[in-house]
This record gives sequence, structure tokens and C-alpha cells, in this order.
Amino acid sequence: MGPEIEHPLRYDLVNELHARPSPRLSAPATCVFVAFKEPLDAANRDRARDLAHLTQLTSRHGGPRPDPSESHYQGRLGRYDLKWESHTEFVTYMALTPGLPIRPFDPSAAAIFPQEWQQAAPGKRVAAVMVQIDLLPDDPQEVLDRTGTWFARDSLTAVWVLEEAALIVGDFRIDADGWMRFALFVKPGVGEGRIGRIVHRLAELETYRAMSMLGLGRARGLSNRLNELEPRLSAIVDGMTDEARPAETVLHELLAVSAELEAQAVQHSFRFGATKAYEAIVTDRITALRETRFRDRQMLTEFMRRRYQPAMRTTASAETRLKTMLERAARAGELLRTRVDVERSAQNQLLLERMDRRADLQLRLQHTVEGLSVVAISYYAVGLLSYALYPVAARLHVDKAYLIAGLTPLAVLVVWWAMRQVRRSLHKHGPAGDL
Repeated sequence: MGPEIEHPLRYDLVNELHARPSPRLSAPATCVFVAFKEPLDAANRDRARDLAHLTQLTSRHGGPRPDPSESHYQGRLGRYDLKWESHTEFVTYMALTPGLPIRPFDPSAAAIFPQEWQQAAPGKRVAAVMVQIDLLPDDPQEVLDRTGTWFARDSLTAVWVLEEAALIVGDFRIDADGWMRFALFVKPGVGEGRIGRIVHRLAELETYRAMSMLGLGRARGLSNRLNELEPRLSAIVDGMTDEARPAETVLHELLAVSAELEAQAVQHSFRFGATKAYEAIVTDRITALRETRFRDRQMLTEFMRRRYQPAMRTTASAETRLKTMLERAARAGELLRTRVDVERSAQNQLLLERMDRRADLQLRLQHTVEGLSVVAISYYAVGLLSYALYPVAARLHVDKAYLIAGLTPLAVLVVWWAMRQVRRSLHKHGPAGDL
């Protein structure tokens, strides 16, 4: 088959399915994961800066250089396997190395990501996760004894995942060095691919949790602004029935509030939409782990229900409140525009009545002027005719006074008939006649 039968994007779309495979690793091992996001307009950031930052890291450790045309990278950097991915709003780095540090969650395990290199990142760090992978002891109680000093008891979660193939322990807290820590204990014989998928889902769970909760700050700021706008909108709606206030003045006040609400909607629409998408991914990652309860410990779903879901509901509530106020403003605007149209119709009716009265007055004046015009024209016509007929009258021995008296009614009748014909012709060929 020739290439002309293939859709130009077919191979690219299929390759995208395999572009970001989960890592493969065996216990014991350590995973260090970081994600960076630019604070403002991250979706439209200069991605060349992200690539330059990655190139700086690979050059520092003598690893292979990334392909500028790719949005993902995998390579060996010293004793670490590095995986880099570029997403819509952020970039992630995952480094895997065999073995465990001397001390649990020792910051030296993250030496592949030097502090000065992280500070030089194009964005700010939104997630930093360290996962220690170890073999599950014969007695699972030893896990609680060992991790008792690693995590805070009030937020501790410990769950079986993937049909009790592994045990995850964590507290979703950030330690003094800025890392969120998870301990993963796997049963002997669990495959490298399965361990890698668990670690990958844990890293994604924390990353998308952090990204989704960015909407909480926006929601709080929006709620404060809506608290200021809502009384103004309510006052405008309540004052719509006040006939003493001109409707156009009230409409201008409403337009100012509506413009502010629309501006808020434009500013927050992307973040709220992203929050919903990230929340769905968080839920999906927890579901994919297929967790079951370990002893009497808190499960991931229980932790999220108590600590995470309220933040998501707050964000959704702010978005719903904004939409409700926009709808109220739109309805109030329609009512005010209707009131303005009614008032303008009444004003136009009064104006038309005045124009009718003026037209009637002009018609009367026109009739008066026409009558005066007939008299004036007749006067001049009689004078002209009398001068023209004087010789005839003298020859016929007719008195001049009788001549004028006889001509006057005839001249008036002729002039009146001529004026009437002119007026009929104007009406016939005027605008109405043209139609």
C-alpha cells in the first residue's frame, strides 16, 4: 500500500498511544518526581524554555540530548533513569534509581535535581514527590511499626492496592525539604511493569491533585469579588420598579455590573475548566489503584472525601454562583431594555401626535394660503386682462367697470381650477404615488 492512502496523522496518533509508557522497576528502588508550572498563562508558555531547562539537566549529567520536536524524553543519567513529559500547563521529571537511601527519604536521593537547577526552572514547582519502593515484610504489621515515625498519624493513609499486590503508605504532607513522601511495599513476585504503574499513578495523583487545587485560590478570590458585586446587582434589580429613576440610567448601571461579571468569567473560565478535568483524573487514578482497606487505616478515597472534595466543591460553587449572577444580570437587562423600549414607544407616540397636530395646522395654513393665492392671482389676472381688453371694450362701447366686473368671476374660477389641478398633480406624482 502506498503512503497516499494513509491519513497524514494516522501514525502520529498511534505513536501518541505509546509515547508515555509507565516505568519498569523492581524493589527496592527510589522514585523522585517534580513538576513545574509557570504562574501565569502556562498553556501559552514558551515551550522552548522547558526544553532548554531539560537540556541543561541532561548535559549536566552527561545524558543524551532531547529531541526538540518531542514532548517527552527518556534517558539514562548516571545511575538514574529520567523520564520527562510536557503537558498543557506543566512539565514533569521522574527519576528512578535502584536501592534505598541510608536514611528513609533522605534528600540526597533527589541529588539528580540540584537546588540551583530547580530555581532556574521556567516555572515554579507545584509537585515534588519521593516514593520509596521496598519489599513487603512477611508480617504487614511491621510496615506500620516502621513507618510510624515517617508520617503524621492524623492524616496517615495505608491501603492495599491491585488486589493486595502492594501496600501504599503516606500522609499527603510536605516535609522540611519540600517533598511529599510515599512508601510502597510490594509483595515478592510482583512484576516490574506493575510496580512502575503504581509509582506512576502515585506521582500523577499528587500532580493532578495540586493542579486541580489551584482553582481553590481562584475560587476564593472570585467569591470575594462576587460578594462586592452581588449587593450592587440586587440593588439594581430592586430599583427597577422605581418609576422615579430613568430606565436608561438603571440600564447603564446594570451594564457596568454585567461587564465586570463577564470579565470575571473570562478570567476564570480556563482555570475552572482545567480544575474539573484534573479532578476527574485524580478520581480516575485512585479508582485505577483498586484500593482495599488495610487494618483500620484510612483509605485514599476517605482522605480525599474529607480533605480534597470540599475544595473541589468550593470551586464548583464559585463557578455556579458566577453563572447564576450572569444569568440574573442578563434577565434584568432584558427587562430594562423592554422598559426602555416601552418608554421610547410612548415618547415616539407623543412625538407622532405632535407631528400630526403640526401637519393639520400646516394643512389649514396651506388651505388659507391657497385661498389667498387664488385671490392674488385672480387680481393680477383681471388687471392684465382688463388692459388687454380695453381697446375691444372701447370699440364695443362697453364701460370699463362692467368689463372688470365681468372678468373677475371668470378669472377667479379659472385660477381656482388651475390651482386644484396643480395640487392633484402633486399628490398623484408625490411619494405615495411613486409607491
